[in-house]
Amino acid sequence: MSSSTRVHFRAPKRLIEQADALAVAEDKNRTDVLVEALRTYLSEASDEERIQQAIANAYYEDRLDFEQTKAIVGMETAQNFRVLKQQLSDDTISEELADAIDE
Repeated sequence: MSSSTRVHFRAPKRLIEQADALAVAEDKNRTDVLVEALRTYLSEASDEERIQQAIANAYYEDRLDFEQTKAIVGMETAQNFRVLKQQLSDDTISEELADAIDE
């Protein structure tokens, strides 16, 4: 059994009405519809280049930790971010990149 967390939020009335109508049509409850919508959004968003860049930046700036990053983009991409972050923090590589840019 997966763990769950109770979440309370405000949403536009029309949006909730649409979720409720879909729940009735699919013989589900509101929570199932909202969880499925959130899951779909997160899955699709994490594949968008703009979103991946925002996630990478947050990770490089230590606003997201590795586990949070992995939860959003998956293990392989998170590991790639980690390697790049380590390379970027390596002074030798940073100096080499700065020199290459100056040339």
